[in-house]
Amino acid sequence: MTGRRRIRSTFLPRHHRPVRALALAAGALAAGASLVTGCGVVPGTTGGSGDDPIKVMTWAPSDTEATNKPGMPAFAEAYARWINARGGLNGRKLTVLTCNDKNNGVGAAKCARRAVKEHVVAVVGSYSQYADSFFPPLEGAGIPYIGGYGVTNAEFTSPLSYPINGGQPTLLAGLGKELARDCGNVTLVRPDTIAGDELPVLLDSGLTTGGHRAAADVRAADDASEYSAQSTKALAGSGAAAGSGAAKGKEGCVVPALGDRTSTFMDSFRRARAEYPRVRTAMAMGSVDQTEIDASGGASGPYEGSYITGWYPVASDARWDGMKKVIKEEAFDDNRIDSADAGVQTTWIAYTVFRKAVESLGGGEVTADSVRGTLNDGLSIQTGGLTPTLRWPRDTWNATNHLASIGFPRMVNANVTLQVVRQGRLVAAHEGFTDVTQTLRHADID
Repeated sequence: MTGRRRIRSTFLPRHHRPVRALALAAGALAAGASLVTGCGVVPGTTGGSGDDPIKVMTWAPSDTEATNKPGMPAFAEAYARWINARGGLNGRKLTVLTCNDKNNGVGAAKCARRAVKEHVVAVVGSYSQYADSFFPPLEGAGIPYIGGYGVTNAEFTSPLSYPINGGQPTLLAGLGKELARDCGNVTLVRPDTIAGDELPVLLDSGLTTGGHRAAADVRAADDASEYSAQSTKALAGSGAAAGSGAAKGKEGCVVPALGDRTSTFMDSFRRARAEYPRVRTAMAMGSVDQTEIDASGGASGPYEGSYITGWYPVASDARWDGMKKVIKEEAFDDNRIDSADAGVQTTWIAYTVFRKAVESLGGGEVTADSVRGTLNDGLSIQTGGLTPTLRWPRDTWNATNHLASIGFPRMVNANVTLQVVRQGRLVAAHEGFTDVTQTLRHADID
């Protein structure tokens, strides 16, 4: 890997936890457990056995001025009602605690400390941008973090993390790989921040893998109230007539990657685009979802025809029927829960993983330690085709883990899907998943 350095967190580098430090933390955790066994204070022995409820936690931000994911804890509560009505997990009641991390480090740390205090056996299907705040308490208590949303690098490095998707890195790399085939000139509009500096690297890794040249890079303030100047620059640079080589004569593509400000950019873009050659827009899931598409005008809105990369099949796919059944039976009138929301979908898959981990223990004790143990021992988990088979080997640094060398030792699913907005609805652009493992491995970020 000469000439390359590890990819930092795609959007939030200030929360990066060095891989070496995490490896040392894992060693310290194991050593600490062996030292205190005789005193009965082994980390990870929370949860109890017998007929006691199995207690877990789900957290996410809500009622903030920034990112909000209220559907994730709301769905977790609905899932608990649903599974308990069917006899629970191995005959034991599932208790779900929820917490609002308030989109800040203090809130995330409070949620994690509460999880430790309440002796939960896992944190499941959660969202937080503040890994440096929530992972230390969890690591100290040996509590596994199953199915995070994938917004921080620590979710792909912590030995106690069991991610079910490839986070933001796979979405951008996968988007670039898809656009290389169909687009003329490509222009990326992204935040003028240190975090934003990472985005061209990932998008370009996909473009160049597909034989396309790198995208033009348009920087923008990440808190602006309008983006008319950036819209004009992106439109001028993406005209198909200016294309060359493999891009010549193809429709240009504009990729806004402004997080919660993407909708603000699209408002400015819609007003400016009439005076320029036709271009397509493309973005990663999380910047836009079906709710935003509906709110912006559906088929007549600015997202019509846009390419969007996601982690999972489209919401209309029959593979989501199990999740939709839970919502219909236990949360039909809860408007916080949207079956098309990637956060809700992530929580459903995370609870599927947790349920199968507990079932694999049979009548044995369900603790944080036993849940980690069964996952670390190579338990293979099927998710009904919503992801590839998920499996987290204990030795994540082995020679077959191709993503460990670039700083993602816990990433076991580097697949993405390509979706497109047609007649105002997100539909599959083509069947199946695209694996971006090799694309990420060859990302040159010097």
